[in-house]
Amino acid sequence: MTAVERSPATPVDAALLPALRRRTTGVLVASQILGGLGVATGIALSAVLARQVSGTEALSGLAPTATVAGTAVLSMPMAALMTARGRRPGLVLAYLVGALGACVVVVAARAGNYPLLLCGMAAFGAASSANLQARFAAADLAEPRRRARAISNVVWATTIGAVLGPNIAAPAGRSVAGLGIPPAAGPFLWAAGIFVMAAVLVAVLLRPDPLLTARALAPREERSPQARSLRAGLAAVVASPRARLALVTVAVSHTAMVSVMSMTPLDLTHHGASIDLIGLVISGHIAGMYAFAPLMGRLADRVGRLSVAGLAAGLLAVAMFLAGTAGASHGQTAAGLFVLGLGWSAGLVSGSALLTDSVPQSARAAAQGISDLTMNTSAGFGGAIAGLIVAQASYAWLNAAAASLLVPLAVLVLFARTGDRKGKGKGKGKAKGNEGRSRTAAEDGPPGVRPS
Repeated sequence: MTAVERSPATPVDAALLPALRRRTTGVLVASQILGGLGVATGIALSAVLARQVSGTEALSGLAPTATVAGTAVLSMPMAALMTARGRRPGLVLAYLVGALGACVVVVAARAGNYPLLLCGMAAFGAASSANLQARFAAADLAEPRRRARAISNVVWATTIGAVLGPNIAAPAGRSVAGLGIPPAAGPFLWAAGIFVMAAVLVAVLLRPDPLLTARALAPREERSPQARSLRAGLAAVVASPRARLALVTVAVSHTAMVSVMSMTPLDLTHHGASIDLIGLVISGHIAGMYAFAPLMGRLADRVGRLSVAGLAAGLLAVAMFLAGTAGASHGQTAAGLFVLGLGWSAGLVSGSALLTDSVPQSARAAAQGISDLTMNTSAGFGGAIAGLIVAQASYAWLNAAAASLLVPLAVLVLFARTGDRKGKGKGKGKAKGNEGRSRTAAEDGPPGVRPS
């Protein structure tokens, strides 16, 4: 354990911060590659596996929903652990729980036990929670004017593993031939080993802990345990209109994406798509989610978080139109899923940066846990309803229902941008006088840094 971790009040030389940021980002990028690979490998066929085990399409949507629900339920315990002990223990524990869940899914599939399958999928969601929380670990030490880019760089890293994941689902399924395990469960066996590797990587190399280091750089009044409790995090979110808008942005983006994406493999099978083709479509979707995250981060830092949140709503609307009207056109479905990923990326990056900007450093870990709880709880409900909508109506109606969620987001972003323009018009002279001081404060980095 380093000096910074033993004593959060220990100052850090400003000259050491750039190297520390690079090291932290490098470890998080490597863990995201592994975590993305494990999650995508398993989740690609979760609805198909659930249909095989349950024997009905109406329950097929509950498998990805259970994963999202598990991600949501574990968000707050993870946030509490990180608040108390730092990022590293929370990430390690989440990856290990995800590995355990993957093993339970394999056992349930072999036994044909659907309730046990859902329990395993819920625990599997812990790995998704780790992948999501890693983006905030990247923001812990980032300069305010580069915060969205720091978040997006870690989100981007998931591209490598997440794009490969669905494409190794088929060989992973073939690898369990002769073991009495359904081929659709084979990817979960591989995912378990991958999550263990990610846990070991974080445990060994994520030192010093970025959250504890950030606390060492915070003002003294923000270092008390009371200032960083879960209650303080909730109070900070409630007190900030921007923080509340950030929660709506990530929740709507994630819910719309999960609802449509989780049922797309099933819709593709209805139109004669093979497992390999489904893997390619999901890979394109995941590429849209992660590969362009750095672009979204740069846009959010340059043109503003609100502008990129509005872009997210527009992209998601286009995606649902394409996917909902595709019918038997696999190419149009693939295009819709790709744009769906882009919209999710814009919403997640802009919303995460806006939330981090809007609450005090002491309350950030708790507020970020609340954000992930909100987005995954709402997405869990969306995923559960998605299966019912497809079973009772159609995939097209599912896309229409998901598109309706975008209306309140677009309205809120529009009102916030209008308020910004009015505020700038009234206080133009005052803002001009304060501009130099604000820029200097941002470039100086976090408070508490000792000049070298």
